[in-house]
Amino acid sequence: MTSNFPASLIPEHDAARLRTLHQFQIVNTTPERIFDDYVAWAAQLFGVPIALISLVDADQVWFKALTGATGLPSLARNESMCSAAILSSDAVVVSDYKPERCELIKPDVAQAIGLNFYAGAALVAEDNSRLGMLAIIGKEARDFSAIEAELLTRLAGLVSQTIELRYRYLAADQLPEWEDAQQELSIALDDNASLARYLATRSQGIDLSDASVARPIIQRLESVAHVLERRLV
Repeated sequence: MTSNFPASLIPEHDAARLRTLHQFQIVNTTPERIFDDYVAWAAQLFGVPIALISLVDADQVWFKALTGATGLPSLARNESMCSAAILSSDAVVVSDYKPERCELIKPDVAQAIGLNFYAGAALVAEDNSRLGMLAIIGKEARDFSAIEAELLTRLAGLVSQTIELRYRYLAADQLPEWEDAQQELSIALDDNASLARYLATRSQGIDLSDASVARPIIQRLESVAHVLERRLV
């Protein structure tokens, strides 16, 4: 599965998309526990060394959360695969870092650290603006199944809702409530992490093509969704 990309890195309605992004007041902000938890669990679930939450700004791609790499708060927009990925109509973008796969993005950074696999699902606001990506990145080319794509999409949806929840609490000057929400979400997400650790140990890896493995993971994702739904009412 490899996505096709448009001719330009800057979409026609990018100014409107950027206005929506900046309304959330999350670009270039300090790390927060729940977003770190999301990427840690994504890396564990999909068996990859790197997972991240990106926010695609006018000139930079900021990493709200990043596991598996250090000292990389952002990349130039034309150096990050996430910049191209938000342009795709596909629910999940899967690609490698060969220059011919996506000529919009300079592959220098990825090639310098030996990255060869990218899968990302868009973070989408209520007005359908694509804010950035939840992405997993690996050093080896690999297939990406339909069930893996479904799980990544579900997880990206939860991240998108968490960004909305964060904005609502902070805009209302309710920092303690936001801290409490992060705690509750982290507890719910930790159930997924515990399950993933058990499955990985039992089978020497998580085979998401096995329905008996995927089903309980999806059920536990629903517990995170319930927390968000209740708090976003």
